[in-house]
Amino acid sequence: MFRDRTDAGRRLARKLEKYRGTGALVLAIPRGGVEVGYQVARHLEADFSIIVTRKLPFPDNPESGFGAIAEDGSVFMMEAARYQLSDTAIERIAQEQRREVRRRIEVLRGGRPLPDVEGRTVILVDDGIAMGSTMGASIMLLRNRKAGRVVAAAPVTGARTASEVGKLADEVVVVETPAHFYAVAQVYENWYDVPDEEVVEIMERWERERRGL
Repeated sequence: MFRDRTDAGRRLARKLEKYRGTGALVLAIPRGGVEVGYQVARHLEADFSIIVTRKLPFPDNPESGFGAIAEDGSVFMMEAARYQLSDTAIERIAQEQRREVRRRIEVLRGGRPLPDVEGRTVILVDDGIAMGSTMGASIMLLRNRKAGRVVAAAPVTGARTASEVGKLADEVVVVETPAHFYAVAQVYENWYDVPDEEVVEIMERWERERRGL
């Protein structure tokens, strides 16, 4: 459905056209969401930054998560996790991800604080919404910081997940909702794990463009 994250970001941006020139803030979830968010922010003439949220992975299946933790400590937890993992195991995994959150803030956002979101329209962007936990924790953070309107946006998700995220956000904007949705990667021709270096390059490019260099 999408050639790559650049293509996905441009198509998602067109779905968000009503926010163009409104002073919205686009916050991308790294690492995969940053190229998508960059394209959205450019098209919408919006402010742009990174919000660091990490999936809480199952110990025996790191690709699957039972929740997520945002950079302010907000935790979104799937109910089933409490029956599958002990409190000790959950806390150990959360501690590991807190350390990774701090590292990513330093490396990917240069240690700078999250932009002020109070009263603003914030468009949360990822390259896809699998289970919805990462988006859920990010929305919790924005609610805690009194964002004015929270829009959850992604190129792809399942219909059920879109409905669940819609209970948390003010609006959900998605380009594709495949009937048989198993993983975000299934809708990308060119899919790869984005390295830190690529995220840093995107953010440096954004800063250069913003300064008109």
